[in-house]
Amino acid sequence: MSYVRLDKVTKRYREIYAARNISLAIEKGEFFCLVGPSGSGKTTMLRLIAGFVRPTAGRVYIDGRRIDDQPPYKRDVGIVFQNYALFPHMSVRDNVAFGLRVRNLDRVAIDQRIEEMLDLVQLRGFEDRRPDELSGGQQQRVALVRALVTRPRVLLLDEPLGALDKKLRTQMQVELKQIQREVGITTIFVTHDQEEALSLSDRVGVIDKGVLVQLGSPTEVYERPTNHFVANFIGQSNFFKGEITDLGDEGVVVTTPSGAVLRGSARSGLSLGQQVTLAVRPEKVRLTTGDVEAHNRLEGTVVHVTYLGNSTSYVIDSGDGGTVVALQQNLLAGGAYPAGTEVVVTWSKESCFVVAANPARVPQPRQGSE
Repeated sequence: MSYVRLDKVTKRYREIYAARNISLAIEKGEFFCLVGPSGSGKTTMLRLIAGFVRPTAGRVYIDGRRIDDQPPYKRDVGIVFQNYALFPHMSVRDNVAFGLRVRNLDRVAIDQRIEEMLDLVQLRGFEDRRPDELSGGQQQRVALVRALVTRPRVLLLDEPLGALDKKLRTQMQVELKQIQREVGITTIFVTHDQEEALSLSDRVGVIDKGVLVQLGSPTEVYERPTNHFVANFIGQSNFFKGEITDLGDEGVVVTTPSGAVLRGSARSGLSLGQQVTLAVRPEKVRLTTGDVEAHNRLEGTVVHVTYLGNSTSYVIDSGDGGTVVALQQNLLAGGAYPAGTEVVVTWSKESCFVVAANPARVPQPRQGSE
């Protein structure tokens, strides 16, 4: 049985939908990431579970109990915000102890619980410091243990790593996942960072304009996005439009308006003559200057090169075939293909997939209408 469940939840602010008919089940102990662009409705989803806003329609459950009609303090959830929301005039000890004191725990139990939690995040010895005496990573840990110290049933994280620099953010991702595994708490993490969602989560939900457009494991969402939006938002993709000219057990053949014949993995619901879009990730594309056999092959000219450290991004103009982006690991210092190089672009049919068009946006009702 699911531990956190949303049943046909909608949240509307006058004519604007922040969440539209969302049904979602999260298992006990799962690390679930909700990812989407700014304004997509992901933070609203967290606030609906926390109780800061109430749904226009639908129901919210935790551990089989309906909670959407209860105030936040009765929902037994812990929350960490992007700005941490630590009390600046309080010490680390008092920040962590705040929720326990509100619950009227005795001093011995509070001190024991604080020691346990500070050990968990390696902050023993920092009890008497104030937030402004801590680094960003240390403040994030204090905010995390303050949310965990009351032993809530669910942990809600609203972009808690957004204020950290890239290196510290990566480090904290590892620590956060380890802590979540040790504690075993059901965790819902909201972020706009696609890499963060893929690296942290057991499952990912992608939200756009208040609609949950795809749900699955990180591998499923990245390798087989369901539509154009997911393919372009989770990572980067090259897109090729065309008509299905062959369809069989070995895959789909698509002919583009320029006459290029491309092959990809088939999926259900396709038919001959259908107009579709094929997508392939830049890291699946290979470049060569020699003659090579491949499922998919285009010729072109390198027009832009971007050195990224461990890899190099190439933009290739393939004429009528359009622009192709290829991401190559830097096995040779200095890169292999400077701008102006004539290259052959190839990729396998297994790494090329058909994506659906983005769902049509449902018309918004007039202001004040139901």
